[in-house]
Amino acid sequence: MLDPSILFPSVLNGLTTGAVYALIALGLTLIYGVLHIINFAHGACLMVALYAVYFLKERLGIDPYLALPVAVLGMFALGYALQRVVINRAGHGKDENILLATLGIAIVMENLALLFFKSDTRNIDTAYSLSTVAIGPAMIAVPKLVAFAGALVVSGILFWIMGRTDLGRAIRAVAKEKEGAKLMGIDVDHVYAMSFGIGLACLGAAACFLLPAYYVNPQVGGGFVLVAFTIVVLGGMGSFVGALIGGFLVGVVESLGGLYLGESLGQIGIFAIFIGVVLFRPQGMFGAKA
Repeated sequence: MLDPSILFPSVLNGLTTGAVYALIALGLTLIYGVLHIINFAHGACLMVALYAVYFLKERLGIDPYLALPVAVLGMFALGYALQRVVINRAGHGKDENILLATLGIAIVMENLALLFFKSDTRNIDTAYSLSTVAIGPAMIAVPKLVAFAGALVVSGILFWIMGRTDLGRAIRAVAKEKEGAKLMGIDVDHVYAMSFGIGLACLGAAACFLLPAYYVNPQVGGGFVLVAFTIVVLGGMGSFVGALIGGFLVGVVESLGGLYLGESLGQIGIFAIFIGVVLFRPQGMFGAKA
């Protein structure tokens, strides 16, 4: 079991999976870093994005990768509208109200999906779904390699937006000191909605990278959001670098856990790490102490 010819493919698979985990977690950590709330609707929104990509392929024949601009822009618009129309109004400035609002959105989305799509599991077929590429001793599925590269590119764009644009500077200002940002003329409500929109846009991208090799049903978001929460805590609440590195680490741990314990028990290592971080380093790898 320690043979490099076995370990290398497992680690490589873990890294490709971890890149998509990181992309999902980046959206979650952005929302937390600015709004300072946990978005309980994150998993349900990923489910919506997956269904959108699925129907673009099945009804309109649009390849999931070509659907990337549509999915990203559509999820951004959904996130912006949810924050301005529902969360901002329902929250009344209280964090506990916002948490309940996101939880309510998740319940509504999942039950509407059950109503319209039933509990059936759906997937798509593409010409490359079962294609593989040899990397050393490993045979890696083409969709996983595309997902790995695409998640890195989208993460890089997000880092550039946050570090090099006026919007990114406004987001960081609001996250650091909301009242000071208001005094400088920044529209805080707009920044909140933009942050929520960008967080959901990351889910739109993740859905495009996931679906060629994955499936969708009304409950699909739950497993991903649990892993994303673990990554956010592991990397440090609000840390983008921590979310990226944490995603890769969690992906590798899951893959190695599946190798040694069996696929059904592969995620045990993830939650063991989560418990360890909470107990011994609650601020995470890159988080600041309270």
